[in-house]
Amino acid sequence: MYPVETTPSAQPRVALLVGVSLPGQSPAVVAEHLDELAALAESAGLRVAGRNQQARRAPDAGTFVGRGKAEEIGQEAAALGADLVLFDDDLSGGQVKNLEELVDRQVMDRSGLILELFHQRARSREARTQVELARLSYLLPRLTRRWRHLSRQAGGVGVRGGEGETQLEADRRMLRHRLQRLKRELAEIERTRLQQRRGRRGMAIVALAGYTNAGKSTLFNRLTRAGVLAEDRLFATLDPRLRQAHLGPRGGVVLLADTVGFIRKLPHHLVASFRSTLAEVADADLVLHLVDGSHPAWHEQRDIANEVLRELGVDPDRVLLVFNQRDRITDPALVAPDGLWISAATGLGIDDLKAAIAARLGSRRPAAAGGEDRDQPPPVAPRPSFG
Repeated sequence: MYPVETTPSAQPRVALLVGVSLPGQSPAVVAEHLDELAALAESAGLRVAGRNQQARRAPDAGTFVGRGKAEEIGQEAAALGADLVLFDDDLSGGQVKNLEELVDRQVMDRSGLILELFHQRARSREARTQVELARLSYLLPRLTRRWRHLSRQAGGVGVRGGEGETQLEADRRMLRHRLQRLKRELAEIERTRLQQRRGRRGMAIVALAGYTNAGKSTLFNRLTRAGVLAEDRLFATLDPRLRQAHLGPRGGVVLLADTVGFIRKLPHHLVASFRSTLAEVADADLVLHLVDGSHPAWHEQRDIANEVLRELGVDPDRVLLVFNQRDRITDPALVAPDGLWISAATGLGIDDLKAAIAARLGSRRPAAAGGEDRDQPPPVAPRPSFG
């Protein structure tokens, strides 16, 4: 996978987006998906020059879009000055190789872009290890496109019969060694995180989950006054954060966990690599599923997040659905009457949310001494059980 990072002094790379409407998908839905792909690209520091949509009965095995369409995309990219073609669908290594030969440009799919974006945002040792493991797992079966002229290397470790090996074979061997080392490092990190979770068994844990950019970090700040990064962009933060949250005199104190956001077609390599981080959600006593109620595709985003929660083994009875961005909705008819609505940005509905959390947890906890010492955990009742 090629890097797409840019520096402040460098000109941003220019991308042409490509979407395909398959049976059961309307062009309007694909256009919405391209809107999200454009937001991902811009978050990664790219400039989007244009879009290309096509309707097909089925993906082409060799190029996904067909040879003629690929040549058309190459001509459009040249006219727009785009040096990168971004597909909203996942591509095989063979499809990427064939497409790059036809469009004469670098080709990247949605998963590759998300992995690159995660690579840019990872800060902690755990996040960097998780992301690198996911990127290399993604890259290994796609190495063929990187080597147009293979050369023989004489000798070397792992060479059989003195024949030497191609540069591609050497690169694959190095990647496999690196993957094994990263897996060992991540296993050690996961053991440490498991010990930390066991040490928190005396406190009720509430985890924030939901589609990326739904406002989780803003709500985390509102409930804990933690001051974490909260930007209006996709995947602004990756590292999990835990802080005490005071629910009021009758609600007591809980431990609030902010985790990485979900997204449509989240690469499975990322889900596997981030399993220790996402375990904060799976092990929580209560999960606040935050939905941006002002987003035109909030139904789809809610369903995608629900599917990820199911994959993590989260019991629906431990999930509290919360709609955010109430302040952005001017038409009362668009507000679901049976939903819990808040505005994390303005504080609207936060007291109702605290009361709902306390009611769902179903136990009474004394407030911390003085009400402001957030560094020392207060005495709390045992974690409640649900079921």
